[in-house]
Amino acid sequence: MTSEVITDIAELELPYGRRATLKNVEFEGGMNMLRVTLREGRRFTIFDLDANSARDFGNQMSSWADKDS
Repeated sequence: MTSEVITDIAELELPYGRRATLKNVEFEGGMNMLRVTLREGRRFTIFDLDANSARDFGNQMSSWADKDS
């Protein structure tokens, strides 16, 4: 059985009643992933990102937000 240590990072209220949560998931071998959970009503979308993917994802969101300001 795989053992995971899950640590809360952030919970964000999004437009239109949506919610996002970010958690660090440390797996048995020491690998860390960022778990992103998006909630829309009763529907959940959950995905895990490695550090490089999380950095790229965050940079793309920041670039978009900077253009919209």
